[in-house]
Amino acid sequence: MVLAVLLLLVGLTSWYTVDESEQAVILTFGEVEEGISDPGLHFKLPWPIQSVETLSKETFSLQFGYEQKDGEVKDFPDETKMITGDENIVLADLVVQWKITDPEKYLFNAESPKDVLYDATSASLRSIIGSSKIDDALTSGKAEIEADVRDLLSNLIEKYDIGVSILAVKLQDVELPNEDVRKAFTDVTDARETMNTKINEANKYRNQKLNEAEGEKDAIISRAEGEKAARIERSRGDVAVFNALYGEYEGNPEITRERLVIETLEQVLPGAEIYIMNDDGNTMKYFPLRTMNNEQPKPAVEEGSEENNG
Repeated sequence: MVLAVLLLLVGLTSWYTVDESEQAVILTFGEVEEGISDPGLHFKLPWPIQSVETLSKETFSLQFGYEQKDGEVKDFPDETKMITGDENIVLADLVVQWKITDPEKYLFNAESPKDVLYDATSASLRSIIGSSKIDDALTSGKAEIEADVRDLLSNLIEKYDIGVSILAVKLQDVELPNEDVRKAFTDVTDARETMNTKINEANKYRNQKLNEAEGEKDAIISRAEGEKAARIERSRGDVAVFNALYGEYEGNPEITRERLVIETLEQVLPGAEIYIMNDDGNTMKYFPLRTMNNEQPKPAVEEGSEENNG
């Protein structure tokens, strides 16, 4: 019977299984031999020579400041009450995501690793909140506070060397201790938001006007450049005309001078009729220069006839 009991004990304690979500540690007379993380069936020496400690590889959640069970949330305000850097009281709770990364250290470096983690979380959160302003803790600074708490907590856990790793830190609620203070702070926050909105609207209006002014400036510069180019081209054309006219003047100065006088009169008196006359004695003849309107020229008039009519 003793032999049968021994054989049964050996058969039952010489093998073990590791699940996909588990990791195991083999102990030989209480001393750690090796860690096992491969899932499946494994064999060892029978108890009491060797034993196995099985730990989960899943991600755990540490709830600081509250406890949620069966859909109900229970708060612990005494644990979450802390003072900010500008000497205001807030209630802050958070969730820490962690997992076991070294089973040997988790089993033997601390009597209760979960308690160590909880105390380190409390110390890290109080330290960061104690160096932050209340506005940051209640509004836009939560992400930075979370990052700082995670860094500080990770450093503490690394120093404590309890075989766990911090994956994430998430602030759940950061609020003021009573309704009156919360309402006053809400009013201040609303006023600040209104101020920021007005500032943003003013900046938007200023930028719009600046853009319009820049556009008008560019348009004026563009028109000025175009006018400049046009005047330069007109000046070049005038110079070319003048040079051509000067060449004609050098060849026939009298004819050119008379033509210039006639063209000037046409420009000064656009509606007047101009006559070119030639006096060869008693009779003065003239030649009318008319516009191209198919009007028949008037007949020549003799000077003597005009005198007789007079």
